[in-house]
Amino acid sequence: MKHYKNLTELHKDNGFTQPQHPLFSIYRCDHVCTIGDREFTSDFYMIGLKKVISGHILYGRTKFDHESGLMLFFKPRQVIEMKNLEVDKDGFLIFIHQDYLNGHSLHNDIKGYHYFDYEVNEALHLSPSEEKTTWELYHKIETEYYNNQDEYSRELILANVDTMLKYSQRFYKRQFLNRTELSGKTVTRFNAEIDRYAASGLLGIKCLPSVHDMAARLNISAGYLTDVLKQESGKTALEHIHIYLISEAKHRLKVDDQSVSEIAYALGFENLSYFSRLFKKEVGISPNNFKKQALN
Repeated sequence: MKHYKNLTELHKDNGFTQPQHPLFSIYRCDHVCTIGDREFTSDFYMIGLKKVISGHILYGRTKFDHESGLMLFFKPRQVIEMKNLEVDKDGFLIFIHQDYLNGHSLHNDIKGYHYFDYEVNEALHLSPSEEKTTWELYHKIETEYYNNQDEYSRELILANVDTMLKYSQRFYKRQFLNRTELSGKTVTRFNAEIDRYAASGLLGIKCLPSVHDMAARLNISAGYLTDVLKQESGKTALEHIHIYLISEAKHRLKVDDQSVSEIAYALGFENLSYFSRLFKKEVGISPNNFKKQALN
C-alpha cells in the first residue's frame, strides 16, 4: 500500500502541478478528481468538496454512494481509495501536512472535529447557501496560496481553514436535524441495540459495551454516533450506556435476590467500586442504600 510522506510525491503521482508549499497544497477538480488508483495512506489532513457522478471512494470500511454535493474529511494514516472519479462541475481538495500545523492552535483544535473520524457514508451534504459559504472560504485560501507566500500567508491560510472547519461543524448540526433517515431515530435505535446486547448475554461475557461496540452494531462510526446522540438528546453515547445500565441496575436491585456485587458483575462491571460510584452519581445514593430502601 502506498504511503505519502510528502506532497511533492502525491502531486507527481497524480499529475497535479507541483505544490506551492512543501506542507500545504490545494487542487481544483475540473470534472476529474482522482487520487491514485489503489489504496493509500498519507501524513496529511485532507478536505474535499465535490459531487461525484461516477467512480468510487473508499474510506475506512465504507464505500460512498455518490448522490449529491458533499464535503469529505480525511485524517492522517487513514486508508483511502479513489478510483475513476468523475465530478460534476467544480470541486476542490485541500492537503494539510501535520507539520504545517505545528505551533498553531489548529494543531490541537483539529482533533476536536469528530467528522475527521466519520465514515464516507456520513459525509457532509451541503445546501446551496452552505456550499456558497464554503467556496468563499476556499477562494480566500486559494488567493493566499498563489499570492507569493510570505510570513503572513500561513496564518491567513490556517485562519480560513479553521473557519471552514467551524462552519462544517455548524452544517453537520443542521444535517443531524434535517437528515432524519440518518439520525432522526438514533436514540431509539441505540437503546434497542443495548437491549439486544443485554438480552444476548454479552454483558456477562464481554462486560460493558463500548461506544465503538454500539456504533458497529448500528453500522455508523463512533464519532458520528456520539455527535448525533448529543445533538438529539444532549447526552453522549457513553452517557446513554450508563443511563441504560443504571436503570437496569435499579430494577434488579428492587426485584432480584442477588447481592449488589452480583448484580454489578451481571451488568458487565468488572469493578464494584466503579459501579457504586456511577450509581451514586446518577441516583444520588449508593446501590446498597437503594436496595435497603427497596426492601423496606
